[in-house]
Amino acid sequence: MAVALVGLPGAGKSAVGRRLGARLNLPFVDTDHVIEQRIGCSIRDFFEREGEIAFRDLEQTVIADLAAQPHGVLATGGGAVLREANRKQLRDRFHVIYLRSSPEDLFRRLRHDVKRPLLQVADPLGRLRELHDARDPLYRETAHEVVDTGRPSIAMLVNIIVMQLELAGIVVPGSQPEEPSD
Repeated sequence: MAVALVGLPGAGKSAVGRRLGARLNLPFVDTDHVIEQRIGCSIRDFFEREGEIAFRDLEQTVIADLAAQPHGVLATGGGAVLREANRKQLRDRFHVIYLRSSPEDLFRRLRHDVKRPLLQVADPLGRLRELHDARDPLYRETAHEVVDTGRPSIAMLVNIIVMQLELAGIVVPGSQPEEPSD
């Protein structure tokens, strides 16, 4: 089984993915962590030094490598869907869940975050709105399912995703115990 999570920065892809992997007894992989292991520095440092195009090239290589033997739960970077090759790899090789969040919810979660290069701007909420407007159609094109993150806890989101996977025939209904609510 292979599930990939897509969505804007701060949508919960890593936190939900980690818990979903544990719930389904599957390995969890975060593409950003794989990239940082390969480059030996933070994405932010690489982004500043090499630029976005070099980062997107590397991200595309990592996604292609992971899609070659898809298994487990994959959390992608927020911009992974910007490249058509990534969208195709993800959609063809994984069951893709779009964790949809409003720019306002994301801003509330990320307003103190200094690690995300694309949000280090004078107007982060405006930037999140721009990212949402540009990427939402790409996330929807890539995803098999859309889950609104809104205010549910991580445990509730995992339960919702497992139900979606059951409805899609990917997980046997009732085979996974429900997450205790946070």
